[in-house]
Amino acid sequence: MYRINIPAGAQTVIHLLENAGFEAYVVGGCVRDSLLGLAPHDWDICTSAKPDEVLALCSMHGIKTIETGIKHGTVTICLPEFDGMYEVTTYRIDGKYSDNRHPDTVAFTTSIQDDLSRRDFTINAMAYNAHTGLVDPFHGEKDLRRHQIPCVGNPVDRFHEDALRIMRALRFSSVYGFTIEEDTAKAIHQFAPYLQNIAAERIQVELCKLLLGKSVLEILLDYSDVMAVIIPEIAPCIGFQQNNPYHEYTVYDHIAHAVANDTGDDISVKIALLLHDIGKPQCYSEDERGGHFHGHSVPSHDIADHVMQRLRFDNKTKEDVLTLVLYHDSEIAPTHKTVRRWLSKIGESNFRKLLAIKLADIKAHTKSTQQPRINKCLALHSILDDVIAQGQCFSMKDLAIGGKDIISLGVPEGKLIGDILHHILDKVISGDLPNEVSPQLLTTQQYLSANHFKF
Repeated sequence: MYRINIPAGAQTVIHLLENAGFEAYVVGGCVRDSLLGLAPHDWDICTSAKPDEVLALCSMHGIKTIETGIKHGTVTICLPEFDGMYEVTTYRIDGKYSDNRHPDTVAFTTSIQDDLSRRDFTINAMAYNAHTGLVDPFHGEKDLRRHQIPCVGNPVDRFHEDALRIMRALRFSSVYGFTIEEDTAKAIHQFAPYLQNIAAERIQVELCKLLLGKSVLEILLDYSDVMAVIIPEIAPCIGFQQNNPYHEYTVYDHIAHAVANDTGDDISVKIALLLHDIGKPQCYSEDERGGHFHGHSVPSHDIADHVMQRLRFDNKTKEDVLTLVLYHDSEIAPTHKTVRRWLSKIGESNFRKLLAIKLADIKAHTKSTQQPRINKCLALHSILDDVIAQGQCFSMKDLAIGGKDIISLGVPEGKLIGDILHHILDKVISGDLPNEVSPQLLTTQQYLSANHFKF
């Protein structure tokens, strides 16, 4: 018999319901992850109690509740003493899904098996409590051991009901390294166009989780048709030959390998790698040396902007990604001066991300061409660490001089002070001026004299 360590807060909710004569189980992802030896993020609970019964029971015991999704049977129970909020959902049977996303109606039931039968995949259709043990009518535990993802019942029905399940299948496969069962995979390809009916925000969440998975390469390569539905702009990259000695893959396959080559967990890097060459087909030219994509970073940047707006990315992530896509192909000399200039231009965080992108990108090129550029990238990393460790100046806040020093020379407050400080920063970054107050004040006087400023 399997034993799952249910946290105290969730166990309190289960006891509350069971002591009132109802059934209650932890269900879904928390059961799946527990059986995999992973720490669940959320502990969802299902019960035979109807929503009004859950609300009345909590009210009787002075427990705060939130009517999260009362129409579909979900009440959130708040237990601050356990630092937790627990979603409790009544066993239900879903009606028709007219919009390929949400059931038009739900009917409450007293059968845990009925409730599990409406769920997406067998590995998510398991429930558990300490008295009954594991409830697994669709053999999800066996599929976990086989590292396989089948739908509950007929996959055609499951994806027709809710097309977001397509992205969830790809996400689980990528994250856990599981294969998608054959009939389920066929149905994914068949119903991929239905993803056009799904809210962009939901697509974005699943896409981000997918890109961070350990099997992202296999998913991107095997399900390029799905990617072309959620990002139509990537379709021209699929099968596009590069005809270049630096490239052994098509544009799309190169993108997939680049994404997989990055082992970090920064989603802005992953998204930037997914979109970094998306403008290449627009820029293709060919001569006696082969194919070229001169200036492809600019259309890639512009396309990435449209994609990220459509998928409702937050402004900070979008800004970072667009910076990274625009500069991913820039030549950066491995010198302290050049690194300081780039740090001044895009900041330390984005410069580190840019180097991560360059390294992942290089490793997706023809193997025989990689090593010199990898060495250069590693040299840039080393110089970057030196610049930061030594506290070298590359931003206004690093300057020894400030606005008050400029004003002391008789310069009135205003835009000119900022211009002077930028001029001095440029001199310090280039190594033409030490980061000290006196030489900078002298340079300021020379600057003012040379530009005939009088006060």
